[in-house]
Amino acid sequence: MTIVALIVLDYKKYKKYGGNFFSIVFFTQGFWAIFQYRIAHFFHSKIKIFPLNFIFKIPLLFWQKNIEIITGISIPASAKIGHSFYIGHFGGIILNANTEIGNNCNISQGVTIGISGTDNNRGVPIIGNDVYIGVNSVVAGKIIIGNNVLIGSCSLVTTHVEDNSVVSGVPAIVISKNGSKGYI
Repeated sequence: MTIVALIVLDYKKYKKYGGNFFSIVFFTQGFWAIFQYRIAHFFHSKIKIFPLNFIFKIPLLFWQKNIEIITGISIPASAKIGHSFYIGHFGGIILNANTEIGNNCNISQGVTIGISGTDNNRGVPIIGNDVYIGVNSVVAGKIIIGNNVLIGSCSLVTTHVEDNSVVSGVPAIVISKNGSKGYI
């Protein structure tokens, strides 16, 4: 999928939740963060020749840090995020550089997706498609979050989550098999 197609799909997802072109592009910090990520990821993944990657990546790093300071959303260029990604509110969102997130996912403010574990269990989560991650949740460790999963607010997820599950709590446990339908 091209960078333009990804940005258009992200924009359409924001439009689905309300707003017009002007308000989404100029006043929505989540869209700013995902837009800068798409540009930075394109250059990060396509340009591997030393002089060129240095020339492009240094300005992009400064641009990324400025967006991160303004929005409070940290999305490294090396993360892998599918199409139609939506950040509900700005602030306190941290994604590990090795994060993998599927298509059509929503995350709320205060979410951390990070590294955790020891020895062979140390790693970063792989998030499936159509996943909703609630406010102030932490998803950490070498785990797999299935498709159509809803992670409740203020949850700590450190174990695998099956498809169509709703998890909540510290540590998070499955409370339902209704999935994320209606939240995405």
